[in-house]
Amino acid sequence: MEARPNLGRMHRALVVAVAGLALAPSAAAQRPAVSVRVSELEGGAPHVVTFTAVGKADTYTWRLGDGATASGRVVRHTYGRPGRFRAVVSAVSPSGETGRAAVEISVFRLSLSAARVGVYGKGMRFVGTLRPAVRGRPVTLLRAGKPVTTVRTGAGGRFRMLIRLAGAGPYRARSRSVVSPVRSPAVRPVLTAALAGTRTVGGELRLRARVRPAGAGVLQVRVVRNGRLTYAAMHRGRVGVELGAGSAGSFRVSVRLVPNAGFRTVSRMLRATVYEPRLALGSTGPSVAALERRLAELRYAVRGADGVYGLDTYEAVLAFQKVNGLARTGRADGSLWRSLARAGVPRARYGGDHLEVSKGRQVLYAVRGGQVESVVHVSTGATGNTPVGRWQVYRKVPGFDWVLYYPMYFLRGFAIHGYPSVPAYPASHGCVRVPMWIAARLYAENPYGQTVYVY
Repeated sequence: MEARPNLGRMHRALVVAVAGLALAPSAAAQRPAVSVRVSELEGGAPHVVTFTAVGKADTYTWRLGDGATASGRVVRHTYGRPGRFRAVVSAVSPSGETGRAAVEISVFRLSLSAARVGVYGKGMRFVGTLRPAVRGRPVTLLRAGKPVTTVRTGAGGRFRMLIRLAGAGPYRARSRSVVSPVRSPAVRPVLTAALAGTRTVGGELRLRARVRPAGAGVLQVRVVRNGRLTYAAMHRGRVGVELGAGSAGSFRVSVRLVPNAGFRTVSRMLRATVYEPRLALGSTGPSVAALERRLAELRYAVRGADGVYGLDTYEAVLAFQKVNGLARTGRADGSLWRSLARAGVPRARYGGDHLEVSKGRQVLYAVRGGQVESVVHVSTGATGNTPVGRWQVYRKVPGFDWVLYYPMYFLRGFAIHGYPSVPAYPASHGCVRVPMWIAARLYAENPYGQTVYVY
């Protein structure tokens, strides 16, 4: 028996087919599928990015996030400032439908700063900032391209690094693909130089010098003996030179670094005197001149460095021996030379401009602005009767006043005055005796009303 067609079922199938034909154009008009490929999602400003639109469309237009626009399937764009930028591509199909895709680009700026000059082997601080700020991002400091240390950014993208300065730069910071500008702080090398050995005739005097780092440059050494250049040479890293001490004389030694790139010059000037070990009244020569120069440096009153061991030199030596607790001989020997080498200028007890007389030490200090300007050998009262206290000069007499030379009276008949005999011990009737040659100078430099302390 032949089957009869199901008319109802056939009618429903036709409706579905028609509906399918009606929807076919809509499926063709769907938005085009599009995505974006990016050469680099982040970098340092200026950051060059290549965008590629992936998909099927007739046209592609771009809004790049920093106000710039472009068109084309492949676009190359430079972001000149730091920030986060959202780049959007719009793809248009032949039927006019539009599909879109977006990507975020991060453009950073990394700063780095440090002091202009640092000292070799000492700490140097580098600081910087990452913009836009990211907390906890690693930042590495590089020296000549090699890592030195790594830290992480803190609040506001800031970071700081403390390193031991081991050499010249260039230095720069790096955070992933982002690098800072180069910084090249100059390095001040460490130069040590000294004259070693004995400084008496017949001894040995040596120059020893060293610069660190050794590659900082070349050491230029010049030795001047008694005013004449006797040695000049260039050395690398270390210096060892025998100066010789066969005869008395003075040395002036200069050691100067001629620096390599990235380093600062440093220099040292050294002085030494090879002296006769024993000097006394009547001695002459360069050893005496050296003695007089050193006494003058320490503010002990001498007429000058004339190389003659006269009465003024003898009295200056006595004053030095008194202040420094040495035997009061007025002669120069080994103990005096050693004490001279380590001594400093004596300190005043009081401030301002005044005169101080120490009965215990038997010296007078001429003080200006609280600093000792001159130390003078004196002799006070033999019975200890020179009055202790704070006084003022109330009377002055130029020249002789009876046997007192250029006296400055500070209490009744007590005065500071010149006298032919100024022994190393208290010997006066109560006044303060000073050497004749310095009495007029003290008189001229101290006016009426000048304060006099006696203690």
